[in-house]
Amino acid sequence: MATTKTLEARFEHLSMKDEKENGNSDRSYGKQKVPVSSAQSNSNSNRAQLLKLALQNNNENKANAMNVAASPGKGSHGALVTRSTDENGDQRRSSSLCEQPTVAKELHLGMFEIGKPLGKGKFGRVYLAKERSSGFVCALKVLHKSELQQGGVQKQVRREIEIQSNLRHPNVLRLYGHFHDSKRIFLILEFAGRGELYKHLRKEHRFPEWKAAQYIAQMAAALKYLHKKHIMHRDIKPENILVGIHGEIKISDFGWSVHAPNNRRQTMCGTLDYLPPEMVNPGSKDNYYSEKVDLWSLGVLTYEFLVGEAPFEDTPIMTHRRIGRADMSVPSFVSPEAKDLIKRLLVLDPAKRIPLEEIQRHPWILKHCVKDDRAVKRSSASSKEGKA
Repeated sequence: MATTKTLEARFEHLSMKDEKENGNSDRSYGKQKVPVSSAQSNSNSNRAQLLKLALQNNNENKANAMNVAASPGKGSHGALVTRSTDENGDQRRSSSLCEQPTVAKELHLGMFEIGKPLGKGKFGRVYLAKERSSGFVCALKVLHKSELQQGGVQKQVRREIEIQSNLRHPNVLRLYGHFHDSKRIFLILEFAGRGELYKHLRKEHRFPEWKAAQYIAQMAAALKYLHKKHIMHRDIKPENILVGIHGEIKISDFGWSVHAPNNRRQTMCGTLDYLPPEMVNPGSKDNYYSEKVDLWSLGVLTYEFLVGEAPFEDTPIMTHRRIGRADMSVPSFVSPEAKDLIKRLLVLDPAKRIPLEEIQRHPWILKHCVKDDRAVKRSSASSKEGKA
């Protein structure tokens, strides 16, 4: 077993190699291919085993997870506990291959075997990892404190940790815990075996309606859960959605999320193509917005799933103007049912947007999400695609 010093050296090597890679961080989180160095090539077989173990863990223990209950103020300590969750987020203990004793552990990098890079963002890099004592496969997101400080996003990261660590839903990426050293913050995340939804969308250009409908139904369920907890995501887009090993989607990246019990916020944030008019249009101090910003973003997402591009995509100035007027047209190849849902989501008045409960009962969703033989076959085909 490698010493902690050796592990640190290898991890720094991976980080430096990852930093040298070129790529657009705005629309290509983790999109670039990372070359295999001599240090990495020696561990190819280990990585294959990690991935194999990850598939086994997901198939045999879908409901089980490692919960690292780390207190926000003391990020380097936590307790390793195996729990399972149901679809409503209710938690219960269960036994599994990865079961851990409920004793406090000091979390540190040496606890993890580091695998291949999974992605790269503006402030973080994500690696496949395995917790050594349990064999639990996860994703380790590494944030450099100096970069966070330069970007002025320390508060944003703290908020992301506080919000995401308390979420339990099958369509929301789990944050099991976090720890830090003198230079870095480490987030222990659920491993989504099939990667970023954005990559799947770019590969297919646009999704068939049955697949888009199933994704939107899952998004609606996840947003319903978040809004019930008074959480606005505020940055819904394909880059912030991952795909699990069974083809289920998982909302990730809660950097722009906010807990707002009174459902009123003023801050402009998120990604321009997905921003709603109430956030784009300048207004007075009384120009608050609510969780209904996520409904607008869901409409943009539905459009992009079906058409292959965002509805208001243009120059920044024109995008602002088009969003402010809801100036867009749905191509004729999109079905009338899907078009109806898009039009009912992309409404200028937030109060008139279709509620999440009605989205789940919308004819387009019901048409493609009823569990009949056809849906089962599609799900099976989708699973085979992921294994290919």
